[in-house]
Amino acid sequence: MTLWPAEFRVDRRSWLMHTALAATALAGGVPRPLWGEAGTRKRLITRQESPFNGEPPLDQLAHAWLTPWELFFVRSHGAIPQLDPQTYRLEIQGLVERPGSFSLAELRDRFRFTTVFATLTCAGNRRDEFSAEQPIAGLQWNAGAIGHAQWGGIRLADVLRAAGLKPEAQYVWFEGADEIDDPLRHASAPFGGSLSLEKALADTPATPGALLAWQMQQQPLTSEHGAPLRLVVPGYIGARSVKWLQRIVVSAQPSPNRFVARDYKLLYSGTDEEISSTGPILEYLLNSAIAFPVPGARLQGDRVLARGYALAGGQPGCQIAQVEVSSDGGQSWRTAQLTSPRREFSWVTWSSTLPLTPGPNTLLVRATDSTGQTQPEHARWNVKGYQNNGWHRITVIREA
Repeated sequence: MTLWPAEFRVDRRSWLMHTALAATALAGGVPRPLWGEAGTRKRLITRQESPFNGEPPLDQLAHAWLTPWELFFVRSHGAIPQLDPQTYRLEIQGLVERPGSFSLAELRDRFRFTTVFATLTCAGNRRDEFSAEQPIAGLQWNAGAIGHAQWGGIRLADVLRAAGLKPEAQYVWFEGADEIDDPLRHASAPFGGSLSLEKALADTPATPGALLAWQMQQQPLTSEHGAPLRLVVPGYIGARSVKWLQRIVVSAQPSPNRFVARDYKLLYSGTDEEISSTGPILEYLLNSAIAFPVPGARLQGDRVLARGYALAGGQPGCQIAQVEVSSDGGQSWRTAQLTSPRREFSWVTWSSTLPLTPGPNTLLVRATDSTGQTQPEHARWNVKGYQNNGWHRITVIREA
């Protein structure tokens, strides 16, 4: 074990005050499973059985600013590791002066606890709308592969600086404990991510560039959400927030992991040349969705209270400025009421009472951010079905 500089350690009183929940998790031996109570899993719509992938019904999403963990979407590429927090170790290697392997208790003891509010969204959120244009392989997400949480842990920047970055350091790699089959290479390898050193160190007073988290909604992480330790990268697509984190490598080059080098890219032809010349998706895009009413709903009365969410793009400082909704297919728009705080890297919830006419009514939503950017009416179809941020639209029926 390497003894890191004293300025990165936290006093014992603060450690006890801020990490009591994490200590409770350690005492339990293993992270609590998401499906610990009978029937809980039924709250998510299964998009894939094995490995399990699921999203909440839209009418249950966006009731509150913070998404209950049992309604938080689950995205996994392989079997979910069951790691024991008491024996868990995080390796830090590569272009650092003080490489090492550290337990959760050692990490908590050396670094100041911090929290961050951040929305995670799958790059494939709303893929099913793209598939309606032209079929796309992959999980057919509706608009529920998104959730907002308060995450608790330690700043990645503190850990990197304490390890002593060498001058040639440019990138930080992350590897999970899951083993995922790679059909192209006929082998298995962990899920991986990569951040530029600039992003990894890009802390602001309110938000770290990235967090090593063991808490979600002030509770220990569940297995499905990355226990006992995961990366959380505010502003980036969910794939960059590597779960079951077991190794950090500081390098002069981006990670060669397939989920950086080949997958999670915006591709329009899918040729080898396009794959090699296209960079990985990083920041998510400005987006919004209607959570209620649900598509095809048969409604009584001449009005409906619609609600949903909106998320500004992932660039630092960007917030939602306005959400507009329409119930006549976009012929007229009205400004929705924002029903939650506005801040960078966090969604807002919204509501609006909309008039209905007898028969079919097309409801639309679009958002504008603090830079003046507005969602496009239609997003460009792409091979993987990523980053769909066109106006979200549903049809409901007003019964006479």
